[in-house]
Amino acid sequence: MQLHDILRRAHEHEASDIHIVPGHPPMMRVHTVLVPMDDFPTLTSEAIRQTIEQITTPSQQQVFDRESDLDFSHEVPGLQRYRINAHLQRSGPALALRSIRTSVPPMESLGLPEIIDMLVDLPRGLVLVTGDTGSGKSTTLAAMIDAMNRRHRKHIVTLEDPVEYTFTSDLCLIEQRELGADMPTFASGMRHALRQDPDVILVGEMRDLETAALAISAAETGHLVLSTLHTASAAQTVERIIDMYPAGQQAQIRAMLSNTLEAVVSQTLFSRADRPGMVPAVEVLLCTPAVRNLIREDRTFEIPNVIETSRQRGMNSLDSAISELYFNGCISREDALEKATNRDKLERQLAA
Repeated sequence: MQLHDILRRAHEHEASDIHIVPGHPPMMRVHTVLVPMDDFPTLTSEAIRQTIEQITTPSQQQVFDRESDLDFSHEVPGLQRYRINAHLQRSGPALALRSIRTSVPPMESLGLPEIIDMLVDLPRGLVLVTGDTGSGKSTTLAAMIDAMNRRHRKHIVTLEDPVEYTFTSDLCLIEQRELGADMPTFASGMRHALRQDPDVILVGEMRDLETAALAISAAETGHLVLSTLHTASAAQTVERIIDMYPAGQQAQIRAMLSNTLEAVVSQTLFSRADRPGMVPAVEVLLCTPAVRNLIREDRTFEIPNVIETSRQRGMNSLDSAISELYFNGCISREDALEKATNRDKLERQLAA
């Protein structure tokens, strides 16, 4: 199997993902739609295993043999980098590849709200970018790091699984560490990062209690911490973090979170209806005194109301962002309603 030929073809079609599974031709996802690459032959498990051995190190192969799953990155010279998951399934080994742009796109090219550009200048606190897999979280964070690199003189440490975008230090000194290769866990990377004199710490994902606790503590001690969660809204993000903790500690973590959280950016991607490409709908929560009070008093269910009534401050609900994209002709009505938080309410707005 000529993996690089498959990736080159997918790159020509601007595919975001490539799936290589035994018994099928390669498949690529183009603007959210899965498309078969029928000009390539049906793949065998033997050919896929050989490919995995060609693009992994001996230590990575040992992890794959032991755990039947492996996350790693791979770069094709002259093309781009890929985040790859190798795994076993019923008919043999398979690969799922996510394409990563070699150059970080400038923030102004991503269609993000202007307020996100201002978050880059925060001196400290916790900023979370959330959304489903494939919603563009990594790209948004990379654009924020790139903007910092051009504006400020800071020490930035990133903890990633795996390293996706690669940065060249400009005004900032940037160190990138990869899970597995450079650190055993995110929590371990966080503990040691605090001893490395960082100004900014990017944590690829707050996936467990220990990592979340360390991230909040780092923000509390004067660092700017950027991270992600797989949540669909700002209110759900706050609830998810609090629910990580045992019941007896939740009042304490609400107080800590109310003091450290600066913003939650929740995004989802749409296929454009007006031209080829993708466009994000973005919900923005800024931690004003009113929001901090809601978090402290366990009234997160009121956060959506605060977002709706604080648009002049730069906040925006997901449904408002979706509605704006629809009325600007960027997305279809069907797609808008499919991803709405409150479908009935949005349907009435679109019919108005």
